[in-house]
Amino acid sequence: MMTDPEIIKSLMKEGHLLPQEEMLEIVKKQGSLNIGIPRETTFQEHRVALVPEAVSLLVANGHRVKIETKAGENAHFTDRDYSEVGAQIVYETKEIFQCDIILKVSPLTEEEVGMMGMNQTLISALQITMQPKKILQQLSAKKVTAIAWEYIKDSDGHFPIVRAMGEIAGNTSILIAAELLSNFSDGKGVMFGGIAGVQPTEVVILGAGTVGEYATRAAIGLGSSVKVFDNSLSRLRRLQQSTGQRMYTSIIQPKVLSKALMRADVVIGAIRSNIGKTPCIVTEEMVSNMKPGSVIIDVSIDQGGCFETSEVTNHIEPTFEKFGVTHYCVPNIASRVSRTASFAISNIFSPIILSMGELGTCKDLIKKDAGFRGGVYMYKGNLTSPILGKVFNLNYKDIEFLLMGI
Repeated sequence: MMTDPEIIKSLMKEGHLLPQEEMLEIVKKQGSLNIGIPRETTFQEHRVALVPEAVSLLVANGHRVKIETKAGENAHFTDRDYSEVGAQIVYETKEIFQCDIILKVSPLTEEEVGMMGMNQTLISALQITMQPKKILQQLSAKKVTAIAWEYIKDSDGHFPIVRAMGEIAGNTSILIAAELLSNFSDGKGVMFGGIAGVQPTEVVILGAGTVGEYATRAAIGLGSSVKVFDNSLSRLRRLQQSTGQRMYTSIIQPKVLSKALMRADVVIGAIRSNIGKTPCIVTEEMVSNMKPGSVIIDVSIDQGGCFETSEVTNHIEPTFEKFGVTHYCVPNIASRVSRTASFAISNIFSPIILSMGELGTCKDLIKKDAGFRGGVYMYKGNLTSPILGKVFNLNYKDIEFLLMGI
């Protein structure tokens, strides 16, 4: 008579003789990426490319992340926050710039390019108006593949990081205006918005893009009377549809605009230019006719500004007064809320890096993802941006031909 163990053994043997389902091994192609995050050195740049939560996700997927000490400090992330999720804290800046992939928020400085090695991948801002020709030549000599995050597109054809920063700038510009109108900032003591029996704040917004849209939403939400000017009827129509408000909108006509500015308590400049300098649409005379104590927030100042009276300021001394009107002309408003902005950037960077690892290399992602490919302005040392080529009189090649090996 068979014992219990012998019965179990017999049954197992018989089971192995039965037809089994075919099991196919699924091999997932994945490369372990070596990612470096330096501390930002650009004046008043407080954002960081990856937050600890994103680093945790990348490390869990087999990637190595090195972060320079105090890189997240200005966004209120400590070295301990990063080390606890698996990042390696690095105390030598040069070691960061030897990583295969370098993630930055601001453009590279000449000193940072000097620390780079050969055949690396750089993902950072480009900022064509501020990009020195010498840096492009140095990147080319080092066979770097460089991607500008502001030109990366998502599956819907939008620029996700630019849109996220625009949303932040639009919302924050209204909060800044509210602060500048209050007694706390030596304003004229007006509450932004409105209450029953008191005339609401009058806000003029120049531009109906992302910044203009979110500034409009915030201003309406606080109870203000809003007028939006833009030279695109389609953008104005889209703004009304997206906000669900039949607010005052107008094409930019000097006489109509001048009249609106005379009554405004707050004017938000959110005009953008696809290439080059922002057009100046508000003259000095228009500003001189505005109400004393009114406020101008020129969000377009990083492209030259859309007010003739604008002058670049900074987060330490953000305002000046001209014709009795308070001007706020700080570039990079998103750095004012660096933690929120860092999360927004990181939410877009981390899926990109994961996709890159799943496919194998940066080259594989460039080949497969047209939206990511749109951000490439240099591929293995070859300039691929026609705009940069024409601006700096440099030779450039079509990236499609480079990917085919032509």
